[in-house]
Amino acid sequence: MSNFSSIQVRQASVSDLETLAPLFDAYRQFYGKPSDAALARSFLLERFQHNQSVIFIATQPNGTAIGFTQLYPTFSSVSAARTFILNDLFVVPEARRSGVGSKLLEAAAQFGPSVGAVRLSLSTAMDNEMAQALYVSHGWVRDTQFYAYSLSL
Repeated sequence: MSNFSSIQVRQASVSDLETLAPLFDAYRQFYGKPSDAALARSFLLERFQHNQSVIFIATQPNGTAIGFTQLYPTFSSVSAARTFILNDLFVVPEARRSGVGSKLLEAAAQFGPSVGAVRLSLSTAMDNEMAQALYVSHGWVRDTQFYAYSLSL
């Protein structure tokens, strides 16, 4: 594993699809989904083709991808401004606790304001305490004003 300072984080493009797809598949497996490389690839390809997300990729100096984060654009009616949902953050197990997640969060936090966003938001599993500690260490604040609801369709 390279040291923290040698990790590169940059915005991904469709040319990174073959590198990102296995990471995305591993991310889905982390959340209990079965491996499906074709689904991972097609899902990411659609996001790129339709400009529906912004992905940052973390790589070692040799080009090996070791993490990514994916932002989905949305808007706040109350703020009358753009926001992003940081929906995915994944670092390969052997690179965890090496600062890769921090670099990905920093890239997202720098990107948002550069395109006029006023907020990033995320949700994580209640038992994902390692991720929660990372978010708090970067200034993220747990929401105490709103409950989150979802409706399966």
